[in-house]
Amino acid sequence: KAMPEAAGAVAAAAVADRLHGSKEDRKLAIVLVGLPARGKTFTAVKLTRYLRWLGHETKHFNVGKYRRLKHGANQSADFFRPDNQEGIEARNEVAALAMEDMIDWMHGGGQVGIFDATNSTRKRRYMLMKMAEGNCKIIFLETICNDRNIIERNVRLKIQQSPDYADQPDYEAGLQDFLERLTNYEKVYEPVQEGSYIKMIDMVKGEGGQLQVNNISGYLPGRIVFFLVNSHLAPRPILLTRHGESLHNVRGRVGGDTVLSEDGELYSKKLANFIEKRLKNEKTATIWTSTLQRTILTATPIVGFPKIQWRALDEINSGVCDGMTYEEIKKIMPEEYESRKKDKLRYRYPRGESYLDVIQRLEPVIIELERQRAPVVVISHQAVLRALYSYFADRPLREVPDMEVTWHFDLLLLHQRCI
Repeated sequence: KAMPEAAGAVAAAAVADRLHGSKEDRKLAIVLVGLPARGKTFTAVKLTRYLRWLGHETKHFNVGKYRRLKHGANQSADFFRPDNQEGIEARNEVAALAMEDMIDWMHGGGQVGIFDATNSTRKRRYMLMKMAEGNCKIIFLETICNDRNIIERNVRLKIQQSPDYADQPDYEAGLQDFLERLTNYEKVYEPVQEGSYIKMIDMVKGEGGQLQVNNISGYLPGRIVFFLVNSHLAPRPILLTRHGESLHNVRGRVGGDTVLSEDGELYSKKLANFIEKRLKNEKTATIWTSTLQRTILTATPIVGFPKIQWRALDEINSGVCDGMTYEEIKKIMPEEYESRKKDKLRYRYPRGESYLDVIQRLEPVIIELERQRAPVVVISHQAVLRALYSYFADRPLREVPDMEVTWHFDLLLLHQRCI
């Protein structure tokens, strides 16, 4: 069966990387670098979620968790002093343990490991590079923030959220300890200048800032750079909703481009009232629909906001099955019916798409949603919303085809700031 254009391009790039890249280049370690409270873990979590959604076996390795398991969560700032040789050895030991686990995981089939720690000295990074030789390619990802207001906010969140201070009842004492820890790291911090690297400099707000890259090549590293260019930490709401019920929905038919039913029209009016109340103070919000009538008509009663039609938001292409009921497909094309039943994620309709194809064509939508700083309302279709929601909820791809997207119901997704 012919492969849709977007999926074909991705497959071709992946094959080229496998054919022309060295063995170790097929496994990728993204090694975070940066002082505390600079958004490393936030970036690691977002990147892990994005790569998993694209279908890459990706895992987040947080070295802080290894340290707490081996040495406890109540280590004071003295543990992080640059002249505390015992502390340095202990921290290098847990970093090596995490790196060994990541390499073992890669040997078991993992593709991209996100190694989350300060990794703030050349000596530490050299240790990781030696361990990676013959096993995986390392790309350093350095997060730099020079905005004192943002750093102070992140420090406060750190005290409130970090397991290191969960048993510290005195906020001010915890704050003082963390500031001392931060000073200890600042004394020995060495910016990345070696190997392949990406530097994110003052990109927290999504306005201005710089992204520097060195010695980056290949399809997947390129996708990572493109994702990071468009990412930021500013919170904003994203609302996902299915279109109002259409005439084809009433008749139980797949696909098509019919108008709304009476219930669908009623929902479009109620949705408009909801949007007006929910976003009345958000004049820069936008409404996104597919190019199909049922989403455009659902958005019609909404006034006061610009509307954008995305072909990428169209429902899954059911190919030769378009307009049929599932009972008709079962009767006329029993082999196709059974194939779809066995593997809805990978099944591709004849001359149509699979869920994996839908995910590939939705990547530009995800990138644009990540780039937006204002609220966005997405009015789309069941398969598309399943794919979008699985990204934001970090749900496994295998769950996508069976996720419930109910009629005439709004999903409110809020981009939350984390550190």
